[in-house]
Amino acid sequence: MIVDTHCHLDDPRYEGDITDVLERAEEGSVEKFIIPGADTRTLPRAVELAEKYDHIYFAVGVHPYHAAYYDRSELLPFVTHEKCVAIGECGLDYFRLPEEKEAIEAEKKLQKEVFVDQILWAKELGKPLIVHIRDASLDSLELLEKYAGPRGGVLHCYNADEQLLKLAKRNFYFGIGGVLTFKNARKLIQVYPRIPPERLLIETDAPYLTPHPHRGERNEPLFTTLVADKMSELSHLERGEIERITTENAVRLFGI
Repeated sequence: MIVDTHCHLDDPRYEGDITDVLERAEEGSVEKFIIPGADTRTLPRAVELAEKYDHIYFAVGVHPYHAAYYDRSELLPFVTHEKCVAIGECGLDYFRLPEEKEAIEAEKKLQKEVFVDQILWAKELGKPLIVHIRDASLDSLELLEKYAGPRGGVLHCYNADEQLLKLAKRNFYFGIGGVLTFKNARKLIQVYPRIPPERLLIETDAPYLTPHPHRGERNEPLFTTLVADKMSELSHLERGEIERITTENAVRLFGI
């Protein structure tokens, strides 16, 4: 069995065929799904799907791109739901910053404040974090080491930076997705063998980051099977062993 620990099934691109998407996934032995919370506006759809399908769970949080709209009070009605398994995706993303120096500093400050609030909220609730990191490894590492609770979480998007591997000792897991199959993924391929097997998870980030050979198409949970194949190749482990390890890790972290 495979658990897709990060798939945006609440995205409008699935509204017309969500049942078919889930059926294809199940035919490929992808049997559980976690929808990360990236935008408050999509949370009602995530809850709707989690209530309709036993094998779908969701998280509550705000992506750094939407930090300006973060309001914890708006998230409170969702976080107590029995299918809410994490806080996030939250984090830092410096990839698209303003050009002016003052605006850059203001944006970084805002993202850090929103990230820290969600880290502390997860610690307060005893829930794991789903963390998005892009071009902000050192700042993210500093905040997680300073504020994160013992439940840890998963680094969903993290640029494959080696310095983040130390978070494995802080109960953080590493989500492996379609990027591992990209021809230009040299950095991740180099770092991947250094991730302890007991800290590996599988994800798609669907509908984004579709793995080879389907790049350019809409991503979907079935394609975790391609990620598992590549992980098996690089780990020199049987495909079934990759599925067993990552499923046990997902169950341990999220309690699903």
